[in-house]
Amino acid sequence: MNRFFEALLEVLRQDERFFTEGGELLRNAVVEAANKMDTRLIRALYLNQESRARFFTDVDGIAVFDKAAFGYVINNREFLPDSYTRYKNKIGLVNGRGEYISVSRDVELVFPYKDCVLEGGQTKEDQKRSEIFYNETLAPNEVDRLLEPKVLSFHGKYTKGGRDDAASLDESENLLIKGNNLLAIASLLPRFEGKIKLIYIDPPYNTGTDTFGYNDKFTRSAWLVFMKNRLEIARRLLSPDGAIYVQLDYHHVHYAKVLMDEIFGEENFQREIIWRIGWLSGYKTADNNWIRNHDTILFYAKDSSRLRFIKNYIPKAEFKKIARGNAERYPIEDVWNGNEYDDLNSIAIVSFSGETVSKMLDPDDEVKGQKSEKLIERIIRAHTVEGDYVLDFFGGTGTTAAVAMKTGRRFIICEQLEKHIDIMLRRLEKVIGGEQGGVSKRNGWQSGGSFVYCSLAELNQVYVRRIRDAEDNAAISRILRDIMATGFISYKVDPSQIDPCSEDFSGLSLKNKKRLLMELLDKNQLYINRCDMDDRSFAVSEENKAFTRSFYGEE
Repeated sequence: MNRFFEALLEVLRQDERFFTEGGELLRNAVVEAANKMDTRLIRALYLNQESRARFFTDVDGIAVFDKAAFGYVINNREFLPDSYTRYKNKIGLVNGRGEYISVSRDVELVFPYKDCVLEGGQTKEDQKRSEIFYNETLAPNEVDRLLEPKVLSFHGKYTKGGRDDAASLDESENLLIKGNNLLAIASLLPRFEGKIKLIYIDPPYNTGTDTFGYNDKFTRSAWLVFMKNRLEIARRLLSPDGAIYVQLDYHHVHYAKVLMDEIFGEENFQREIIWRIGWLSGYKTADNNWIRNHDTILFYAKDSSRLRFIKNYIPKAEFKKIARGNAERYPIEDVWNGNEYDDLNSIAIVSFSGETVSKMLDPDDEVKGQKSEKLIERIIRAHTVEGDYVLDFFGGTGTTAAVAMKTGRRFIICEQLEKHIDIMLRRLEKVIGGEQGGVSKRNGWQSGGSFVYCSLAELNQVYVRRIRDAEDNAAISRILRDIMATGFISYKVDPSQIDPCSEDFSGLSLKNKKRLLMELLDKNQLYINRCDMDDRSFAVSEENKAFTRSFYGEE
């Protein structure tokens, strides 16, 4: 081996990532690190005089790394010429961690646009347009701008005494945030990264028949990108001992499992929980097939070695009482053994005359829905104590928020749809007032608590709502003129080619005019970025400036 190859090998030996336990060089791992401009590798090569002279060029005082030349040397047959080692690395018998693939359990889910961020919202107004994906390498500025922290608009603090207009946020306050949940959770990172003990989400199932108003008909690859973008941020928000639960049905849960293995690590998968959404009847269905009456909940730890799991038990006598409360509906066999049982009130499996029921409720439990308060309570109590933060960024009608409040936990809820926000506000006001439904009685809930309601400060999102609500051509023409006047239109649009008075435009149906206007909007500017807060053109009020600073802990 010549002198330069020896010097290069010595540089590479400083990094354990590039060698197996037996001391064999992993060529592919080295080349991949160089292609990704790995900081640790580039620094080591630069600090060595010989490798700096060979692989770096000075351009006006800046050292530029020639990764093509470096790759050529690493793959040269004269560099470590042992034929077996070279062949083994070339055909991939070992992975990037030096493990033999024949004994590795790695499975990678590959889908179009995997390395992208999905632009756009999750409302039905976006459902018919072509999805737009920003590649993190080709369009880093667009990705950064999309995910930058946003300005927050304050809408009030809700307490037992009513709505308080004092725009501030203290350290222990509950939060309800209105707006696109990807942008909302990205805005949580500056203050809450690594602080959330539990995340529970019930995302769109992508069935095409969703009744909640979300865009629920993505292509499979778009749905996976949609989920990947959010789960990656969710992982950053979790505390080291935190956990995440994702509730789905059969349409995508198996794809989500592989995706979550990749994001959270297969070693951090904990359990697959089967949640029954119907009683034993079901024989009345018209379908000539097996009955589908359950969802699946995927449970992962941020770090399984540090996971906090609080296992609760109920006495044998109480267990029997709960079961006997359903005796009129189902004859009961005495199947328990021992003195106490895992408190899975909503998800335990109990035998009823040879049948299996995985949902057992108290006789007075009025919630027999797809997501009951008892289910959320059990999950919350397994991972949190009073005062811990619980995050649900598909807030829906507020079940997670209601249970968190009744159990003394702090919540952060994100929700985009106005009708859900309206339902949630009314529901949480009732909880604060002491309503006794759901798990109120079992937790001794009387009244109290508070929460702050805010939203991502809208920019182009204002036009999204105006387009959605437009009822005639005159309204559409006014909106189009306003959009063109703002300058916040898509970079792909030539303004000179858009004429609201043209025959082509006037000949479109109202529905297609709405679709066209949605395409014109720059979806990167749905909301105002924090860095633009003091720009007068965005007209952020002093109250909202103060609240935004408070939100990010800046004062």
